[in-house]
Amino acid sequence: MNNRGNYKTKQYDELLDYLSTIEGKHFNVCDIHDHFQSVGKNIGTTTIYRQLDRMVDEGLVSKYVLEPGSPACFEYMSPDKHIHGGICFHLRCEVCGRLIHMQCDELSSISTHIMKEHGFRVDPMRTVFYGICQECMEDDVEGKKLCH
Repeated sequence: MNNRGNYKTKQYDELLDYLSTIEGKHFNVCDIHDHFQSVGKNIGTTTIYRQLDRMVDEGLVSKYVLEPGSPACFEYMSPDKHIHGGICFHLRCEVCGRLIHMQCDELSSISTHIMKEHGFRVDPMRTVFYGICQECMEDDVEGKKLCH
């Protein structure tokens, strides 16, 4: 592999600085682009994609593609909280689309059961449970009828 593009750039550093402020939260390229536009920095989406892909390769960022054709979702974790350090699953709200990162020992035991009893290894980094988040359920209870 050639080392072209493996040096640190101003955009890489700016992106890393911003991601450290939203550690553990999910975001997409549009979110990042909008942030930089709002603070008067013109960093293009191609540059953001390229730098995020590099950070994925470095293990600083996790990349999730929930459905074919949907935009990728990312999550930054600081180097001391490496992304693959534990088992995590995701919850996807079918109303607002929010993706919730979840580490749960109960689900780890389900993965063990599925492997032992059904001979199938679950990939927790790609496992998404669909439903309705608490905020959307509260909106529904308050009479803001939700469509789903």
